[in-house]
Amino acid sequence: MKIHRINPTARWSDVTVFNGIAHFVEVPESDLDADVKGQTAQIFEQAEEMLASVGSDKSRILSVTIYVTDFANLDALNGVWDAWFDEGTAPSRACVKVELANPKYLVEMAFVAAAGDDYQ
Repeated sequence: MKIHRINPTARWSDVTVFNGIAHFVEVPESDLDADVKGQTAQIFEQAEEMLASVGSDKSRILSVTIYVTDFANLDALNGVWDAWFDEGTAPSRACVKVELANPKYLVEMAFVAAAGDDYQ
């Protein structure tokens, strides 16, 4: 089976798809001074673009691993999360407190989703 790599670079690909399952990671890219709500909203906007690039959408997300730098931000993150997912479509998830690569990052998310038919 073919491995699809979307926008590969020497260090990563925007999305990697194997056997119809897409994997990608998002960090806030446009406003690193935003609070966790703003950074989470940025991540979700970017995730929608990545999902569309493989013929998918947020209703096809299977799981998300969330990395946060402070559990005090979890309620704010959850508010954005709850508003973004339609009723009954929230995926499984894990949330881990970590130190992220850029000290301005408050959150990073690793997504696993079902890709569209062209990526089976």
